Amino acid sequence: MKIPDIIIAIDGYSSTGKSSLAKKVARKFDFLYLDSGALYRGVTLFAQEEGLISRLGTVNPGLKDALEGLDLHFGAEGKLYMGPRCIEQQIRSMEVSAQVSPVAAVPYVRAWVDEMLHEFGRRGRIVMDGRDIGTAVFPDAQLKIFMTASEEVRAKRRYDELVSKGESPLLEDVVKNLRERDYIDSHRETAPLRRAEDAFELDNSDMTFEEELAWVQGLIQGKFGIL
Repeated sequence: MKIPDIIIAIDGYSSTGKSSLAKKVARKFDFLYLDSGALYRGVTLFAQEEGLISRLGTVNPGLKDALEGLDLHFGAEGKLYMGPRCIEQQIRSMEVSAQVSPVAAVPYVRAWVDEMLHEFGRRGRIVMDGRDIGTAVFPDAQLKIFMTASEEVRAKRRYDELVSKGESPLLEDVVKNLRERDYIDSHRETAPLRRAEDAFELDNSDMTFEEELAWVQGLIQGKFGIL
């Protein structure tokens, strides 16, 4: 199925499978996939390594100047690099997850990431997932999807993901982290997490990836009149 050179924005809560769906959509329709959340996680890892964020999540103002020398970029395989170092596994850890929301709430961090995303967006034919893609980064995106799922399902998904990577988290810690991130993301002053008025909602609590992809394909076909 050939679709126009549009921008597809996928927003939603943590652990709803935004990245997994976006990657599948990108592969199926030959789009470029961009993981905006990975960039915020990369900045968080950088802040931790440079001692620019406290254990309580307080961001040192020095991070603003430090960002000028930060080289975050995606490799050919879609993994995130900091300079020559692949940091994909490190940015998915619980340590980074615990502090990414306060870092992402900082206005100058969001501006820094948005500038990178806008550069990619000029090319069109991209699918991007995050918290504010359809509301702040690309409010004119031709197709917007907002993903949600029950807290129980999301916590189990995140728990299984961490275990598969060799970590030993407590399920209650995962639930606590999800709740904290949901609150921070939804109540931050700059570009809070919310559903865009023209976004289609996808609750995938009881859906397989194949069913999600079929849902998106049907949405695209109906919206753009593709047979």
